[in-house]
Amino acid sequence: MGAEEYDVVVLGTGAAGLTAALAAAQAGASVGLFEKGTEVGGTTCLSSGVAWLPANPLAVRAGVPDSREEGLAYLGSLSRGLILPELAEAFVDTVGELVAWLEERTPLRLQLIAPYPDYHPERPGGKPGGGRSVEPELFPVPRLGEWAGRMVGAVRRTAVSESPMGGGTGVLAPEVLAARDAEDLEGGGRGMVAALLRGCLDAGIEPVTGARGLELVVEDGRVAGVRLERDGRSEVVRARSGVVLATGGFEWDAELVRDFLRGPIAHPASVPTNTGDGLRMAMRVGAGLGTMREAWWAPVCVLPGRTIQGQQAVYLVNRERTLPGSILVNRDGRRFTNEAANYNALGGAFHTLDPATLDYRNHPCWLVWDDACARRYGGFGLGGGQAPPDWVLSAGSLPELAASIDVPADTLVATVQRWNASAERAEDPDFGRGRSAYDRFLGDRSLDGPASTVGPLTRGPFHAVQVFSSTLGTKGGPRTTVDGAVLDVDGDVVPGLFAAGNAMAGPTGMVYGGAGGTLGPALVFGYRAGRAVAGVPVAAPPAHAGAPA
Repeated sequence: MGAEEYDVVVLGTGAAGLTAALAAAQAGASVGLFEKGTEVGGTTCLSSGVAWLPANPLAVRAGVPDSREEGLAYLGSLSRGLILPELAEAFVDTVGELVAWLEERTPLRLQLIAPYPDYHPERPGGKPGGGRSVEPELFPVPRLGEWAGRMVGAVRRTAVSESPMGGGTGVLAPEVLAARDAEDLEGGGRGMVAALLRGCLDAGIEPVTGARGLELVVEDGRVAGVRLERDGRSEVVRARSGVVLATGGFEWDAELVRDFLRGPIAHPASVPTNTGDGLRMAMRVGAGLGTMREAWWAPVCVLPGRTIQGQQAVYLVNRERTLPGSILVNRDGRRFTNEAANYNALGGAFHTLDPATLDYRNHPCWLVWDDACARRYGGFGLGGGQAPPDWVLSAGSLPELAASIDVPADTLVATVQRWNASAERAEDPDFGRGRSAYDRFLGDRSLDGPASTVGPLTRGPFHAVQVFSSTLGTKGGPRTTVDGAVLDVDGDVVPGLFAAGNAMAGPTGMVYGGAGGTLGPALVFGYRAGRAVAGVPVAAPPAHAGAPA
């Protein structure tokens, strides 16, 4: 019996893989879609489902000003030489076509999260008033039929635009929640995956789960298929046109993390199947690599007693560290950064190496807040007016709290005193917290200016939770053309091999442009790779005199 054969084989069922598979199928290719895990959706299902798309048509319709030139200027201002101009241009130039394709040819519908600012909004081309972050509309999961119960992660009934992160309250009226329960409507990453998966099913693409890619099959200098492991057996699936690697990053492989990443990570916030399978397969056929030191950094705390897919469950510490009445301190009891900075940029603060001790003094660290902050805003999944979760450390005074978290009491007290003196003036002379529109967006927007994020810690009991530098996924992988074709170490195309999402060298380098900075490029380059591998690449945009990246 011959090997299973398709025009195109796609490995991975996150946003990049599903988009690539659907784009290839709609371009006329037969597609085999394979997933290592037992459930589909990958890290996309664990995400908010937000995609960062500069100069997108939804913003244009809403009257939000943006342009190609501004998008490229913004990326260029943050690049530090890591963004290849042709990839930045392809990303921005494809946004309009991608959104139109999603609206016309797939069940996925996007909506604008209008006020969400870019993560570095004061940089050239940045958008303090938002307009570049979009999210999926709620999707009726029963439309997936038997696949409805086969997605990674937990049900999410709300959209980001309804949450405090997106400008809403995060509270649904009981009748609204009941109606969504009745229809089984989902938002966030699972909503995005469900819509794209429905599109694939409608195109005749049935994912195969429990299928891990082991190695690429190369014949006459061309990638002609992939060897998979399924049910403990090895089998070859052939690809007449090519293979698309959309297998995610390598953050769950300790050796790859040790050898490539520039700083410490603990407790990755992604699916544990992200062990670099695509990276290893690409390296074996001579792929050149890029952005290997980078990841989508994020601060997390652990959720004691909770697991996801057999691994420690974590909570992304985003809003809690931006609220007035909270600070981060290192093991010396000192502040070390602007706590309200975007989570990706915060990774650099965790990675500061003490040249004398060769120790990461800021990792892990502690989030410290007072009871007034806890009672007013809640946090960690609880609303205002509620006590912190029982796994949070609490003490009646700062010296007692210092003893609980093993930091010098006198230093912690002095740190809080200095912070409080500045906070009374709504200032942070040490790290500039509150100066950026982004800092203020996630704080208390009922307060004006920096006061929305800068406030004193005065009322005990005081609370603390340990915070780790984690990642939503790594950014390194094989270098590609603008259409996702993998390049070898000499810069030549590896015939028949493509990559997208976190399995490719990150097209935005170390930059996290705004909310959805991972999924925006994943959708764009998944679409471009799917079209290209099927032999119908995206048409080249008209020539522009765009800003270099």
